[in-house]
Amino acid sequence: MNKTYATRIEGMTCGNCALTVSKLLEKKGMTNISVNAVSGDANFTAAGDTDVVKIYDAIDGLGYHVIRDTDEADIHAGHHHHQSKHNDNTLLLICAAFTIPLLLHMFISWPFLHNPWVQLVLATPVFAIGCYSFMPSAFRSLKHGIPNMDVLIMIGASAAYIYSLAGLLLTNQAHHYLFFETTAAIITLVMFGNWLERQTVKSTSAAIDDLVRLQPQKARIVMTDSIGKESVMEVESKYVRNGDVVLVNHGDSVPVDGVIVHGTALLDEHMITGESMPVQKEINDAVVGGTLVQEGNLRVKATTVGAESVLSNIIRMVREAQATKPPMQKLADKISAIFVPAVLGIALITFLINYFAVSIDFEQSMMRAIAVMVISCPCAMGLATPAAVAVGLGRAARNGILVKGGDTLERMKTVKQIVFDKTGTLTTGQLQVEQVVTNGIDENNFRSVVVAIEQRSSHPIAKSIIAQWKNVHPVSFPTIEEIKGKGMQATDENGDVWQLGSERWLGTGAPSGHDLYLVKNGHYTGALSISDTLRDDAKETIETLHRHGYKTILLSGDKKDKCEKIAAALGIDEVYSEQSPEQKNNRLESYIKSAPTAMVGDGINDAPALAKATVGISLSDATHIAMQSANVILSNNKLSSLPKALRLGIYTDQTIRQNLFLAFFYNICAIPIAAVGLLSPTWGAGLMAVSDVVLILNSLRLGIRRL
Repeated sequence: MNKTYATRIEGMTCGNCALTVSKLLEKKGMTNISVNAVSGDANFTAAGDTDVVKIYDAIDGLGYHVIRDTDEADIHAGHHHHQSKHNDNTLLLICAAFTIPLLLHMFISWPFLHNPWVQLVLATPVFAIGCYSFMPSAFRSLKHGIPNMDVLIMIGASAAYIYSLAGLLLTNQAHHYLFFETTAAIITLVMFGNWLERQTVKSTSAAIDDLVRLQPQKARIVMTDSIGKESVMEVESKYVRNGDVVLVNHGDSVPVDGVIVHGTALLDEHMITGESMPVQKEINDAVVGGTLVQEGNLRVKATTVGAESVLSNIIRMVREAQATKPPMQKLADKISAIFVPAVLGIALITFLINYFAVSIDFEQSMMRAIAVMVISCPCAMGLATPAAVAVGLGRAARNGILVKGGDTLERMKTVKQIVFDKTGTLTTGQLQVEQVVTNGIDENNFRSVVVAIEQRSSHPIAKSIIAQWKNVHPVSFPTIEEIKGKGMQATDENGDVWQLGSERWLGTGAPSGHDLYLVKNGHYTGALSISDTLRDDAKETIETLHRHGYKTILLSGDKKDKCEKIAAALGIDEVYSEQSPEQKNNRLESYIKSAPTAMVGDGINDAPALAKATVGISLSDATHIAMQSANVILSNNKLSSLPKALRLGIYTDQTIRQNLFLAFFYNICAIPIAAVGLLSPTWGAGLMAVSDVVLILNSLRLGIRRL
C-alpha cells in the first residue's frame, strides 16, 4: 500500500534546487512529487515498504537538509539551520573585507594595492570561500544532470582566477593578465545576493509562519481525582487528548479545538477567520485552537487535537497549495532545466566570436564570456511563480480564504460566471416560521398543538419550529406517530385526529403556497410558511460581483417560488429550481462549455458540481464531502469573501506574469549586452545578485494590494 510523505527541506534557494530534489525522488521511484523552493516543503508518494530514511539521507547527500519528523531532529534541524545562516553571514563579511581593497585599486593609485602579489593574497581567501560555498552544489548538480547557477558562478570565477594566476606566474607582464578583482567581486556579490534573497524570501511565507506561531506550545489540563478534587497540570499541547478539559485564562491562546464546558470569553479569531472583531463565546460554543482569549476565562473540552485540528489543517492545505505548480511554472521549470547548459554554450560562442571573428584580444574575449555566465540568472525564472503563489496564498489565508493549489489561483482569474446553491450558501440554513394562518382556531392554541406534535419529530423543520417556539406550552396528546415520508399524526383525549404535513398528503383544498398544514378530523385548521433566512452579506456580495462583470446563477433543488423570491431579492441573473444532483451537474456542464464557471455550494448534493466546476467554492460550515470537493474554502464562513478570493486570483496571475516577464526580459537583454562587452563581470555579478530580489519584492506587493 502506498503512503504519502510530507517534509521540509532546508537549503533550497531556487527552482533548480527543487528540480534537483524532484529528479532524485523520481530516480528513487517516488510518485506524486511536489517540491517548493520558496517554502521548502516536499511531498511525495512511496510504496509501503520504502525505507524513507534512506530517501531523506539521499536528499541530504545533495547538500540540503531534511527536517525529520521527530523532536530531536527538529531541534537538530533548527540548530543546523541557524548555524548555517550564521556561517554564511560570517563568510560574506570575510569576502567583503578582502574584496573592497581589491576593487579600490581601480579608483586609488596606491602602489601597494596595484602589487600583483598583494592582489593574489587578497583574492585567494575569497576564491577559497567561493569554492567552499558553491563548488559542492555545482558538482552535485552536474552529477544529477541539472546544472544550476553555481556551475556558472564557479566557471566564471575560476576562469578569472586561474588566468590571473597563470599570468602572474608564467609571464613578465603580470599587470596585463590580472583579473583577481573580477573573481572576488563575482563571489562576494553573489553571496550578498543570496543573503538578500534569504531575507526577502522569508517575507513571502510570513503568513504561514504567523499561522504556525499561533499553535500554542503549552496547555493546562484540569485533572479530577476519585474524590472530586481538581488540580491543574501544565503539559505540552501535543500531549492533550480528546476528552481532556483544558483551562484557558485571559490572555492565553486556546491550545486545542474543543467545546466550552464552563465560562464565557471574548475571543480574537482574526488569524483563522479574517474577522477583525472579537467574538463572544459561551458554554457549548465551539472554539478553535490558536485563537486568543481577550477577556474572560474558559474551560474547554478537547474534541480535535494534533494534525486533525482546524489550524493544522489550514497550515497543511496552504503548504500543499504552494507545492502545486500552475502551468506557467511548469513551463518556466522546463526552461530552467536547460538554461545553464544553454548559457554555457552562449558563453563559449561569445568567446569564439570575439576572439576569432572580431579579433578582440584574449583577455577581453574571456571577460565577455565570463560576464555572460555570471549575469544570467536561472533562479529568477524558478522563483517567479512560487514567490507570487506563496504571497497570494498567505494573503488569502489571512482573509479567511483557503485555496487548494497554486493552479487554482490561476483558474480563478478565468471565471466569468458564478453558480450558487441556495440553502446554506445564499441563506443561513437556519429555518424559521415566516407566516402563521389559522382557520377556526385561536393562534395560541394552534401553536400549542403544532409544538406538541413536532416535539416527537426528528425533521429539521420540526426542530426549527420547536427552537423558535420554545416558550409555547404544548397540549397533551395520548398518542403521536410519524407517518414516514408524509408527516405527523396525533389523537387527543376526545378521540379527535390531528394531522400535520404537506398539502400533497392531506389534500385539504386549503390555500396553496404553505409548507405545513394542520388538519383536525379531515378539516383544515391552519398552515405554516417556513423560510430560510438570507445571509447578511448575500445581497452585498451579489452586487459586488455584478459590478465586476460576473454573471450570477441560482441552481437549487428547492421549490420554484422560493428560489425566484430569493433571486429577485438579491438580483441574481438566472434561476433554475427543483434540480436533482444529476440535473445540477448537467446544467453546470452546459455553463462550463459556454464560459469558465465557479460553483458555490455547501451540501452533499453539491459535491459533484463542486468537483466539476472550473473552481469549486464552499463555506466552512459546509458538509465534509463538499469541503473535500471544493478548490476554495471560505474558512471565515462569509460569502462576502468570495469577491476578494476572485480578485486575489486575478492579482496573483498578474504578479506571476509580471515576474516571468521580468525574468525573461532580464536574461534576454542582459546576456547579449554582456556578450558584446558593454558590461564587465563585476557589474554582471551585481545585477544578477539583485535580479531575484526584484522579483520577490514585486511578489510582496501582492500582500498589500487592495482587494
